[in-house]
Amino acid sequence: MKKIIIINGPNLNLLGKREPETYGNKTFDSYLKELVAEFPSMELNSFQSNVEGEIINKIQETGFSFDGIVLNAGGYTHTSVAIADAVASVETPVIEVHISNVYAREEYRHQSLMAKSCRGVIAGFGLDSYKMAIRSFLK
Repeated sequence: MKKIIIINGPNLNLLGKREPETYGNKTFDSYLKELVAEFPSMELNSFQSNVEGEIINKIQETGFSFDGIVLNAGGYTHTSVAIADAVASVETPVIEVHISNVYAREEYRHQSLMAKSCRGVIAGFGLDSYKMAIRSFLK
């Protein structure tokens, strides 16, 4: 059984409440239940933090023992050299995920500091961006 962790960064704990026109009305916890049901052959774990250092710790903790990391670093995607360094330092493949199409938003969201160290980047498919990332680990 493949072990996958979904790591969500700042403000993603507010899914279902925050800007529903951009992020939808569903909480991440309810969506995670759907993912677990859809991927019974995988062990899906999740972690969310608004704190940069906690995200780095989780990447380091799982980056040598898990089969995949799905990372939505939120706003840290565009600002955190430290998270980018953590992604580059681990052996576990990382897929960068965004719920919204960051390229259709503000200019500062167009750059990802970690993308070059990720297996791939998925953006703009709503919560299904996570599903696409998980599917990529089935291969």
